[in-house]
Amino acid sequence: MTLPRVAIIGAGVAGLTAGKSLADQGIAYTCFETSDDIGGNWYFKNPNGRSSAYRSLHIDISRPSISFDDFPMDTSYPDFPHHAEIFRYLQGYAAKFDLKQNIRFKTTVKKAERKAAGGWTLSYEGTTDKGSEDFDALLVCNGHHWDASYPDPPYPGTETFKGIQIHSHDYVDPADPVDLRGKRVLVVGIGNSAVDIVCELSRKGVAEKVYIATRSGAYIVPKYVFGKPVDQIVKTNPYLPHAFQRWAGGVMQRLVSGRSEDFGLPKPNHKFLESHPTVSSELLLRLGSGDAFAKPNVKSLDGNGVSFDDGSVAEVDAIIWATGYRITFPFFDPTFISAPGNVLHLWKRMFKPEIPDLAFIGLAQPIPTLFPFCEFQSKLAAQWLAGKWAPPPAEVMAAEIARDEAKYSGHYRKRARHTMQLDYYIFRHEVLGKVVPAGVKRAAAKARVAA
Repeated sequence: MTLPRVAIIGAGVAGLTAGKSLADQGIAYTCFETSDDIGGNWYFKNPNGRSSAYRSLHIDISRPSISFDDFPMDTSYPDFPHHAEIFRYLQGYAAKFDLKQNIRFKTTVKKAERKAAGGWTLSYEGTTDKGSEDFDALLVCNGHHWDASYPDPPYPGTETFKGIQIHSHDYVDPADPVDLRGKRVLVVGIGNSAVDIVCELSRKGVAEKVYIATRSGAYIVPKYVFGKPVDQIVKTNPYLPHAFQRWAGGVMQRLVSGRSEDFGLPKPNHKFLESHPTVSSELLLRLGSGDAFAKPNVKSLDGNGVSFDDGSVAEVDAIIWATGYRITFPFFDPTFISAPGNVLHLWKRMFKPEIPDLAFIGLAQPIPTLFPFCEFQSKLAAQWLAGKWAPPPAEVMAAEIARDEAKYSGHYRKRARHTMQLDYYIFRHEVLGKVVPAGVKRAAAKARVAA
């Protein structure tokens, strides 16, 4: 077969693994990247404005779990690398496989339009030129942790709050982009970024007082269990009932961390793994030491005062909204492809059944991490574009999407942050055991017919 010419949008983790996988199959591609370098979210202070990395950020998943199969992270890296080490690792990956030669840096795809007969026209603007090019297929790798989401509707009084308001996406350190030292700060949210920021600001000599507010509570999981990274001790098994494994995980969490409500946090209004767990070895220490203070959900704002659902009021000088991200595709017409409420139904978190020359890479929230998931999806996409693997008919994909969503995310609470949840180990086992062999047979049958 004649191999297609492929466009990739984005040169973060997903775009890099996509490029490497396409090159392995001899497929020509062009990767468009708005920034001046690779790395996406892991490029600290990325000029494209899309990195949410703060200065002190360490990844919350251990080195073996985030390593690519084709490029294991060297053991000289710590268990939980700093963002600068992750960036260095990605640079090493790009250098080893000579990926930068196919990346157009400082070039933004303004519009991606599908042609009536198939294929794509991408209109782009660079620092020195602009134009459009045609491609046979498109891989979308633009990430989903860059378009900051705020409470909608806003809490009463948000617009008249007299203090500082920023999103956690813009937080760099206690003095950047605004000076929070010596101030009373409220962090709204209890995801991993929220608790990291709370812990940093609540250290002695930084902020005057730090609050963390959450509407739903959370199960706090430490980074280490029995002296080992928690993700190396606790791994899902595809041969055991999923409900049992979630129950067992909840028992382990209770044994190693206790009840979060004993530290002032609201009692979780959900069972373990009905919401994404929060990984932190420091938050409970900060709360238990009186360095930070837990609050329930915000009720309203008034001047510098913040009222909470329990009737308490706190005077604060700044609010950090750690309230997640929206999934957006600025290069697509929203009537063509969009994700209202962060919902985008995809087969195997990759394909829209009605668009046979498009795939998404990394558009999921996999446990434990995104890195090997992107690599795994990229290899499947490359096999597809090389004609060695084929997805099932559109009607079969549509039916399986509903089944997969019930299996992987059906037990999660119906919130925007959980629309793309899945367990990587179970997902990989199913795809390798069933999806890949069936797709190889379909591709072989198509090749015989074409011959």
